[in-house]
Amino acid sequence: MNYWLVKSEPDSWSWDQQVKKGAKGEAWTGVRNHTAKLNLMKMKKGDLAFFYHSNIGKEIVGIVEVGKEHYPDPTAKAGDPWVVVDMVAREPLKTPVTLEAIKQEPKLKEMALLKYSRLSVQPVTAAEWKLICKMGGL
Repeated sequence: MNYWLVKSEPDSWSWDQQVKKGAKGEAWTGVRNHTAKLNLMKMKKGDLAFFYHSNIGKEIVGIVEVGKEHYPDPTAKAGDPWVVVDMVAREPLKTPVTLEAIKQEPKLKEMALLKYSRLSVQPVTAAEWKLICKMGGL
């Protein structure tokens, strides 16, 4: 299993909206960066991702699971190379983990969230996953 972090602006798509989609989940649309697209294409059904509220809040608020592997993004223009995966909400963090808390944890200094701050879909190592889950009360 691989671990990921996906970002969403909560005023566009929030954790609560993701949860309301239930077991069906929702296509993770709108990714328009080639590195992020390649990360979407690496995701396998059952992989887990942190759901990160960007811009407003700047915190990891929950965990989603890849419910369906990549397919063409229905919001893209015909012929464009963009893809989506379906994400299903699994569980909220008991305590959201803020960007500031991540920056203050020396064991997370190499995390993609800090090194590639504008990348909307990024890998998370198993050690980072475990530590952030602990920080979030899971």
